[in-house]
Amino acid sequence: MSTSTTLLLARHGQTIWHAENRYAGVSDIGLTDEGRAQAEALGRWAAVHRPDAIWTSPLSRAIATADPACRALGITPRREPDLRECDFGVVEGRTLAEFAAEVPDAAEAFRADPVTYPFPGAEDPLEAAARGAGALRRIAAAHPDERVLVVAHNTLLRLVLCTLLSIPPARYRRVFPRLRNAAITELRLDNHGSAALLSLNVPCEPDRS
Repeated sequence: MSTSTTLLLARHGQTIWHAENRYAGVSDIGLTDEGRAQAEALGRWAAVHRPDAIWTSPLSRAIATADPACRALGITPRREPDLRECDFGVVEGRTLAEFAAEVPDAAEAFRADPVTYPFPGAEDPLEAAARGAGALRRIAAAHPDERVLVVAHNTLLRLVLCTLLSIPPARYRRVFPRLRNAAITELRLDNHGSAALLSLNVPCEPDRS
């Protein structure tokens, strides 16, 4: 019997490092006031659209973003370690511009092919993509024919989308320049492994990007 699961993917709300475009990665960085407002907007969206379950990354910025939706629905979130953000190695807490000023050749190689030339000390992007895709497949298998809100991270989700949609992962920065904070990307996964992208970066409320 064929089943499918609709995954409602949301990047966490804005953090204190976003204004300067610093890589947060596995650093446990908190939300700003704007990020908390985005989380509340996601909660209002969830109250209307009523997903059947909520899963999050174990990082606090994702948990805090999901919390208003969990409260609105009376749902206890489930945490999935493999939904954590990529580890960006030496660039954690820094900007790409800062890295480029110190190691211009490495920064240029990253811009050209971030999978073949990740940051020094960073997690292998293909391994991150595989763990994230595996997590979404497990979540889908646990919720056949249901709708699941998944709160995770910008780079991980972009790598996973490429993997599930048969797009070369090295193109993730070009094909998906960014996922907006607390916006919804709708992905359908069936139990045969096929994936379909139904929507991308849809704001929870008209006045929030």
